[in-house]
Amino acid sequence: MSINADIPVRVARVTPVTDKIKRFRFERTDGQALPIFSAGAHVVVTMRGDGHMRRNPYSLMSAPHDPSAYEISVLRVEESRGGSAFMHEQVREGDHLTISQPVNLFPADARGRKHILVAGGIGITPFLAMMSQFHRSNTAFELHYAIRSRSHGAYWRELIDEYGPERIKVYVDEEGGRIPLADILDNQPLGTHFYVCGPAGMSDFCLRTARDAGWPKENLHSERFLAPPPGEKFAVELTRSGKTVTVGDHQSILEAVEEAGVDAPYMCRGGACGQCETAVVRCDGTLQHNDIYLTQEEKAAGRKIMVCVSRFQGKSLALDL
Repeated sequence: MSINADIPVRVARVTPVTDKIKRFRFERTDGQALPIFSAGAHVVVTMRGDGHMRRNPYSLMSAPHDPSAYEISVLRVEESRGGSAFMHEQVREGDHLTISQPVNLFPADARGRKHILVAGGIGITPFLAMMSQFHRSNTAFELHYAIRSRSHGAYWRELIDEYGPERIKVYVDEEGGRIPLADILDNQPLGTHFYVCGPAGMSDFCLRTARDAGWPKENLHSERFLAPPPGEKFAVELTRSGKTVTVGDHQSILEAVEEAGVDAPYMCRGGACGQCETAVVRCDGTLQHNDIYLTQEEKAAGRKIMVCVSRFQGKSLALDL
């Protein structure tokens, strides 16, 4: 189960942004205002269809001060486990969905005197809300946005029009554009905070470069949601529930547990927050840790598993669920 109650919403608008990105606008079905959120927050969207239930996290990109609606952007992923394909192919204006209440694992640090944002691809989405919040509070910021091509990049024209080319810098891969990260990190005013959201390799490189340049850890922020990778089917014994479930080749342990009617805690469903951490009772095989929450020592010990993204290979696995 999630840590908070779901909200029934109506899909008020679906807008194609690029050939692979769509924007969805959600309004409450009862016509009331949605909960106020802070920039960097996400919601988990529940999708039901084809005999399956899917729950995917998406960053909120709409203005945090406007509770009339929430907006998200969804990238159509070629190797989709079903969520992005469902949103692109089956969700229409007027449809009803449920979403979680907003949770923020990527907040803007209010102590920052200036904020540097680095986005790659669909990683732009949390920064749309963040820039709106900064602009409203007259807080200094700059965005450095890497896109594959101008036709594939989302929102870059609108952002330049709204905030100006001095604060919005766009780098296009097919034109040879590269973010001059070392120069950006150098000679920033004391109290500057750095944020990155994009592909894992890009995020790791940016954070490593900033640390090597002497930036304090508390001034570095990143967000990534991981999808559970496919793999061979395996069985999991749930010792508290007295059930054994089979985890499909394109299913997470969490999804299999929920399908069996067993409640399990979750918040991000992307291996980042730690909410779904579960004790391993017995393991005759190999835990395949895919999260970014557990330390390498904890992963090696094999006493915990993040059931939202991690898998198992071997003879038998028993969890405290």
